[in-house]
Amino acid sequence: MDSLTELLSRRGYEIRNSSIRAKPANQRRLDRGEVKDATIKRLLRMKMSWASTVVVILGKETHSREWVNWEIEKASSLGKKIIGVYERGGTGYELPPALYDHATTIVNWNSDSIIDAIEGKDNTFKAPDGSAAGPLHAPVTSRC
Repeated sequence: MDSLTELLSRRGYEIRNSSIRAKPANQRRLDRGEVKDATIKRLLRMKMSWASTVVVILGKETHSREWVNWEIEKASSLGKKIIGVYERGGTGYELPPALYDHATTIVNWNSDSIIDAIEGKDNTFKAPDGSAAGPLHAPVTSRC
């Protein structure tokens, strides 16, 4: 995440890492399951409340991380734009299931692609190599 922050801040964007980063003693409590789920959810909601866009860094293990799907679903329910970004040098990693239902776009690690996605100029889904991957879900239409 720090490299994404650096990449985009050079282009004038204010980026905050809203992941839960615990001090060692608190991390041990998390690892032992001593922190209630409600507490973790509250912290995650607070950390993402300020954002207009939630960026999910897509790495080899992202799909299996405990809170990723909940964060994506919560971001969607809060009306946040959700962008998946393959980590630098990433390849065809398995995606978190919630991303299939809620992602606005998925792009490769490239500042222009990421900025276009944030600004809504690019809503295409890309494979890690930058080629078109097709949408993850069908567009929603309605008739009045």
